[in-house]
Amino acid sequence: MPVDVEARVLRNTRLSAHYNIVALAAPEIARATEPGQFVMVRPGRGTDPLLRRPFSVFEIIRSPSGLEGLSLLNKRIGVTTGMLFDLVEGDAVSCLGPLGRPFLPVDPPAEAWMVAGGVGLAPFVTLTHALLTRGTATTLFYGARTAGELFHLDWFAAHGVRLVLSTEDGSLGDRGRVTVPLDRELRGAHGDVTIYACGPEPMLEAVATLAARCGRPSQVSVERVMGCGLGGCYSCVIPLRDHHGAHHYVRSCITGPVFAGADIAWD
Repeated sequence: MPVDVEARVLRNTRLSAHYNIVALAAPEIARATEPGQFVMVRPGRGTDPLLRRPFSVFEIIRSPSGLEGLSLLNKRIGVTTGMLFDLVEGDAVSCLGPLGRPFLPVDPPAEAWMVAGGVGLAPFVTLTHALLTRGTATTLFYGARTAGELFHLDWFAAHGVRLVLSTEDGSLGDRGRVTVPLDRELRGAHGDVTIYACGPEPMLEAVATLAARCGRPSQVSVERVMGCGLGGCYSCVIPLRDHHGAHHYVRSCITGPVFAGADIAWD
């Protein structure tokens, strides 16, 4: 069951002029979180913002004394993300979670290929931990507009994750979108590979299409606007395709946010 807490800000780490990581003292939520699940958060008090916003859990924070809480990877865009960017130690954030259905990690000899676009990197730290405990060989395909928007690379490399990078301006890795190196490597892949993806929906569609074309299963975490995160507002519906090819709608906050890429009716 999700837990609703007023989480104290442990620290706010600025990654750039627009990106930051907020660490929250929410051990009750962190203890129950699985890779790919999310929390609904609202910083500050009053009515602006009125509703909470969804964020994937980035890290589960532990210290020598035990479990401390969780962190969120944030990009400053609107009111809520701007407030998250400006938080200082000791501030309070309303935090509800964990919510949604998680990724399902695979075991060896299957490999796991994670595909992240921008802040779509968020669920892959916890997924990496889950895969490491299974001994699953893991690759991260990570794309952004420029090299300065690729974060946490040292952490993934230190944990044995193979990195395949791309930038739209060609400043690091392949030039172009992250699907460029993914397409190339899928064509030459041997053995079992499961693809996990998080990022903008056009990217997710492209990843799911590439995976299906190469006969590989994919799990994608969709990014939909959510008002409650509990299935009550119906603002996050997404079309799925049934066994007969017909479309039906589900609430991504409770049926997802992780879906089999082949099940989503992209067109």
